[in-house]
Amino acid sequence: MTRQELFDQIKQKKSFLCIGLDTDKTKLPKHLLKLEDPVAAFNRQIIEATHDLCVAYKPNLAFYEADGVAGMQSLEKTMQFLPDNCFSIADAKRGDIGNTSSMYARSFFDHYGFDSVTVAPYMGSDSVKPFLGRAGKWVILLALTSNEGAFDFQTQKLKNGKTLYEEVLRQSAGWGSAEELMYVVGATKAEFLKEIRQLIPHHFLLVPGVGAQGGSLADVAKYGMNASCGLLVNASRSILYASSGENFAERARQEAMHIQEEMSQLLDQYLG
Repeated sequence: MTRQELFDQIKQKKSFLCIGLDTDKTKLPKHLLKLEDPVAAFNRQIIEATHDLCVAYKPNLAFYEADGVAGMQSLEKTMQFLPDNCFSIADAKRGDIGNTSSMYARSFFDHYGFDSVTVAPYMGSDSVKPFLGRAGKWVILLALTSNEGAFDFQTQKLKNGKTLYEEVLRQSAGWGSAEELMYVVGATKAEFLKEIRQLIPHHFLLVPGVGAQGGSLADVAKYGMNASCGLLVNASRSILYASSGENFAERARQEAMHIQEEMSQLLDQYLG
């Protein structure tokens, strides 16, 4: 999916919501557990109930890899359920030496058909560039994450006076264009968005931490939105597990609609 196609979906749906498919077998409604593939069945109903309210889905690979072959089969089925007008994110946080990254790129882009993959920048440009240069495919680079441990390293000052995450943004922005490179910036770090936008004014940001983690959607939009919206705000648990009963999909839709309605107001406010 190209940048313009993504922005078109944002305008059409009046939403920049990404739904994280962090599907935990232990949290599924009990009536699904008797099915052959309860994870795929759960995801399918979530997608069918919410696809008109969101512009992206983000399966977290850990929740599928944990079940081995069966889990990866659930992931493949889930990819088949995703509509063409929804941006797909492999939340895999890969990042390794160049030839290994090339294999990861083949896996997520060519085999599974994802539009994007999250990548860790720690090993530098040669670990990231194999994911770049594919039409309509994206790298989403970790910059400033939503977890408390982000302060262990990401905000540490370097000798040049910059923080580590600022240096990641500054250097990596030259590896690819805003047509193929996004960044992860946590909603729980919304106060940093103003200075982040000074460094990367045009790039899209994937923003986790709204919903169960308590990040402010209004603050994210205030400091992070650009002329193309430039935001994909992720919510996972607050939508997926809004109910543990047979009405789980209906309740997921209600929760997604609540977020989408606020997003519609924010888009009107900042983009007109």
